[in-house]
Amino acid sequence: MGKLTVRALRAVLVVVLTGTVFVQALMLWALISGNDPEDGSLPLTLLRVITILGIGTAQVAMVCVWRLVTMVRRGTVFSHAAFRYVDAIIGSIVAAALVWFAVTALNAPGQRDDPGVTLIMGGVCLAILGVALIVLVLRTLLAQAVARDVEAAEMQAELDEVI
Repeated sequence: MGKLTVRALRAVLVVVLTGTVFVQALMLWALISGNDPEDGSLPLTLLRVITILGIGTAQVAMVCVWRLVTMVRRGTVFSHAAFRYVDAIIGSIVAAALVWFAVTALNAPGQRDDPGVTLIMGGVCLAILGVALIVLVLRTLLAQAVARDVEAAEMQAELDEVI
């Protein structure tokens, strides 16, 4: 990865992370202060809590991507330490799918006249889970690369002994 690519990705991550923290803070303030511009009904309050949690799942993924990019720059990404970040990304994507499912379930009673909206929202939930499966496949590829790297290191050590 080039320096420009890493800097651009980190700039995007900083901007998005800052924006999400700001939105979370505003939503939390609206919940705690009681100065809700809406009527403060239960579904709206519940949707705000779900949204705060959903944003948190994205933040976890962004921090893990930051750490993985750091490992790539240092040349240490093909190690067992990278798995914890990849696993956290998978977990955050699955959590995001569950959060989206909760939004879908909360929204469904209001969509009795137009059930297509609920079906589309359910499809989005499946798509989010599909992203988690893609990252799981990439984790498998990382595991194979780590195994090959360990094998290559062992072979190099044996070759050094022979020489």
